[in-house]
Amino acid sequence: MNPPRIVVVGAGHVGLYAALRLSKKLNRNRAEVVVIDPVPHMTYQPFLPEAAAGNISPRHAVVPLRQELKKCRIVSGEVTRVEHARKTVTVQPIDGPAYEMEYDHIIVAPGSVSRTLPIPGLRDMGIGLKTIGEAIYLRNHILDRLDVAAVTPDEEVRKASLNFVFVGGGFAGIEALAEMQDVVSDALKYYPELDPKEVHFILVEATNRILPEVGPEMGAYTARQLAARGIDLRLSTFLQSCVDGKIELSDGDSFRAETLVWTAGVKPSPMLANTDLPLGPKGHVNCLPTLQVADTTTGEVWEGAWSAGDCAQVPDLTNPGGWCSPSAQHAVRQAKVLADNIAQVILGGAPKDYRHKHVGGVAGLGINKGVAHVYGIKVKGYPAWLMHRFYHVSRIPSTNRKVRVLADWVLAFLFKRETVALGQLHHPREEFTEVTPPVALPTETKVPAGTR
Repeated sequence: MNPPRIVVVGAGHVGLYAALRLSKKLNRNRAEVVVIDPVPHMTYQPFLPEAAAGNISPRHAVVPLRQELKKCRIVSGEVTRVEHARKTVTVQPIDGPAYEMEYDHIIVAPGSVSRTLPIPGLRDMGIGLKTIGEAIYLRNHILDRLDVAAVTPDEEVRKASLNFVFVGGGFAGIEALAEMQDVVSDALKYYPELDPKEVHFILVEATNRILPEVGPEMGAYTARQLAARGIDLRLSTFLQSCVDGKIELSDGDSFRAETLVWTAGVKPSPMLANTDLPLGPKGHVNCLPTLQVADTTTGEVWEGAWSAGDCAQVPDLTNPGGWCSPSAQHAVRQAKVLADNIAQVILGGAPKDYRHKHVGGVAGLGINKGVAHVYGIKVKGYPAWLMHRFYHVSRIPSTNRKVRVLADWVLAFLFKRETVALGQLHHPREEFTEVTPPVALPTETKVPAGTR
């Protein structure tokens, strides 16, 4: 008899940590763990702003699945459909036809995607910050804009190149904004053609505060610090249009910009719409505190179906009536409980509830600058920056990654920041195709009838 198969959909925080723990608690005779994800690594998203800033190597902000999950089966593909009634998933591999895979237990953890709005021009101009590719692109794009501004004779192009707009005042937006402002400040030392007063960083936030995760007092402190650095904060303001680089805001202001970074929240993966699992009003998988998928009205458990993280709505037992926030802090802890519960069920035990009180948050605001509100204690400046760094280096999986990240930080401390753009990464074959002439394919010669 084959051991039960546990299919893990997605290798983000929940998928990776749950699969890793399951592979340690259940040997191959007890269970087969299959991890399905279209990319071969887990991205540690809190490090994306630092990767974009060049503080750490992009490769060190990701965890290779095959290297970390040696006891699991890795499938490089995308789950396009889940039919729990039949206990099957439809897998679209990187290449080749789609196929179905059966399972006994499923962990639905495809995570989230950027929550965008139908704003004219956003699709053509916006840059997200959810993947390592986007982080690399953002860095190259911003540094490339400095090169453009330094040589263009067109004053309008120069102004637009030096306007950098960030939409969203949460962790991702503020950290990316602060880090990239540091990058540009350092880079300007090598651009005598540019005046630092010409550079404008603009934050657009729909609410009247930033960094709500660290509380109003620390959020207000962050706003003052950013404003003191010359960053233009537009609170209670919406982006209305960005067609052809013309930024139009709800406060009536309009200007041209060639950089628009969108970090205004996330939403559950659209893949969940192609499942027969019960979803909440915002598209999240409905779960019990045990992280078992359950009917939204009756609470009936869907045996063998589990979920957690950004794509799930999990009751917060420390805040009755509320839901666990879509944070890495919850995702990592939920993954541990989820894996333990599946192992208990397979071994004949009963699952336990997930309970964790959110302890606060830490945010980096560039080199030597940060803010933190942890266990009710408020910290700012250099101590908060150290807390931010050491918290996240302790959370990224594997000693290998921890050592590499620490080495990157040491090198960044000892030497000046690298401020070179590698824009050719995004179009690596362009020069080759330019020097390679097209060759007409031979056409089939028709033989006249009656000849050989």
